[in-house]
Amino acid sequence: MNTDLPHRSWQVLLLGGPSGVGKTSVSYRLAHHFGIGITEVDDFQVILERMTTPTEQPILHYWHTHPEAGNQAAEEIVKHTIAVGQVMAPALEAVIANHIESRAPIVLEGDFILPTSFVESAIQNQVRALFLYEESEEQFRHNFLQREPEHGLQEKRAQVSWLYGQWLKQEAERVGALTLPARPWSNLFERILIALK
Repeated sequence: MNTDLPHRSWQVLLLGGPSGVGKTSVSYRLAHHFGIGITEVDDFQVILERMTTPTEQPILHYWHTHPEAGNQAAEEIVKHTIAVGQVMAPALEAVIANHIESRAPIVLEGDFILPTSFVESAIQNQVRALFLYEESEEQFRHNFLQREPEHGLQEKRAQVSWLYGQWLKQEAERVGALTLPARPWSNLFERILIALK
């Protein structure tokens, strides 16, 4: 056991927030800092979709079975994103429980982490949850353009991310999970470390 690693009181760190808020970049830095593993929860959605049929899990397969759904209002897309997170919650909770039981610390990050997963696991007192948010919809447009310039401004995607982020922030605060603004980027990592103490 490496005694030089920073102290932490938790086994599992859930890092949630909408797409484009900066979770992935900072989550890898956190995992490296604490000397622990990391898993992108959005991969669970890919696995669960591959292992089920549209009849078994219609919500997980919705985007493939309803390609026209991308034309829906941003509010409807957010509702479906939340529904996917709810379907995935039991799998996430099983992974959390496994890491607590095996004492294998991990950072779990992703769009589909809902604050309710924190509530289900909080009784273990070994789970911390932190949700990043962005106050500006315009910032999401900028983030997506920087990350994927070939796709252009992605107005709808930015609107969805902003609305979903506001919902996550409200729900996280309701259940007592930590929330942090993603900006300023320059000290996000340090602000997370302070919040986790």
